[in-house]
This record gives sequence, C-alpha cells and structure tokens, in this order.
Amino acid sequence: MRTNRIASLALAAAPVILAALAALPSQAATQWKWRDAQGQVQYSDRPPPPGVLDKDILARPSGAARAAQALPSAPPVAASAAPLPGLKASDPELEARKRKADAEKDAAKKAEEAQQAKAKAENCERARSYQRSLDSGMRIARTNAKGEREILDDAARAQENSRNRDTINNNCK
Repeated sequence: MRTNRIASLALAAAPVILAALAALPSQAATQWKWRDAQGQVQYSDRPPPPGVLDKDILARPSGAARAAQALPSAPPVAASAAPLPGLKASDPELEARKRKADAEKDAAKKAEEAQQAKAKAENCERARSYQRSLDSGMRIARTNAKGEREILDDAARAQENSRNRDTINNNCK
C-alpha cells in the first residue's frame, strides 16, 4: 500500500518535473551575442542596444526576428545621455526623443509643483480658519491623548495661537 502511494505521488509530480526541465533549454536559447563598439563580445538575455549594427550581432535567440518586430519602440532618451554609438548627435529621431523626454520631465515637475501649491493653499486656509476661531474668544475643545475632551485654558489658547501663527507664516506666502 505504501509503494502504491509513492508511485502515485511520483506520477503526479512527473508533469511538473518535466515542465521544469523543458524550461531549462529555452532559457539557454534566449542568449544574444554581439560585438560592441570597442570590439568586445557581449552576451545578454536582452537584445543589444539600438546602436549595434546587424553585422555585429553574432547570435540571436530562436524567433528573435519575430520578437524584434513585436518589441515596442525604444524608451525616450534622457537629455543628459550621450548619443548612442553609430548615431550622429544631429540625428532627428534622437533629438525628438530628447525633446519628448524633456517635455515629460517638465510636465511632471509642474504637476508636482501644482500639487504642492494646492496642499499649501489648503493648509493656509485651514490655519486661517482656526485662527479666526482662536481670535473669536469662543471656547475651543480638543481631544487629548487619552481620548478625553478638554477645553483650552488661557495658557493653552496662547500656545495654540502662537503655533497657528507660525503655520500661517509658513504656508500663507
């Protein structure tokens, strides 16, 4: 009975083991091999950089021609990046990618600045509203660390008034 259990476990595990073994050769087959601008041979599981000429690509994974056609266009190049080997600095496509990357960077910076300005304006309005409450002389209650409600006395009100004026000075410029 025990041998039947072991045999059934071995049969159940066989497809998993076969699938794992089948995946190993496919990983080894996905190697690229090319000669870089300095003449050194490079190996990678990713395609060579765009500046590498076809004659310098020494080995491609099987189906690489179809994969190369299915790949999306290259990501935008950062403005500080040097031109790729084989491309001139005045390449119109490279210039367009640089402009696009700069524009995206500027747009992201402006969006973050706008978000910070909005948060600062909300903090300013909240602090001014609280200052009006402090200046009105009405009783102000707050919840302490124990969760109990307490009314501000004159010393606590003066301390809150000072702290709130600092907040207004920092956020309302």
